[in-house]
Amino acid sequence: MKSEEKIGEILKKRGLKIAVAESCTGGLVGSKITDVPGASSYFLGGVIAYSNEIKMNILGVKKETLENFGAVSEECAREMAIGVSRLFKSDVAIATTGIAGPSGGSKDKPVGLVYIGVKIGEEVKVRKHVFKGKRAEIKEKIANRAIQDAVNMLTK
Repeated sequence: MKSEEKIGEILKKRGLKIAVAESCTGGLVGSKITDVPGASSYFLGGVIAYSNEIKMNILGVKKETLENFGAVSEECAREMAIGVSRLFKSDVAIATTGIAGPSGGSKDKPVGLVYIGVKIGEEVKVRKHVFKGKRAEIKEKIANRAIQDAVNMLTK
């Protein structure tokens, strides 16, 4: 069973709603979740927060967070997950922020670096991952991992 099917099953069974905040994945997490028939019973929507202005103005990421840690950071992923959950009044939230490449990386923040935030109730966990591959492959890996991280948190 694919992770998007698994999360749908869990959310339906528990009567929970999910929302997503995506930067580097550009809507792919939401797309995968909504590939499952019946997703409208648990998927509320999402924000593609590609720019820092959207991260701040729509999701409520603090300007200081972006200045001190950058958009690709644990702190930003955490604030994105909290912000989208508040915005949609969701029980569960997934946030992705990273560098899909092929450019934009640095020694400290290489191409493939991503922070995935998952919020369930009041608990927020952010995991750091580094994926290899071409841009589309990296985005696919991030989206799959993000949904799986949420499944893992929901089933722990």
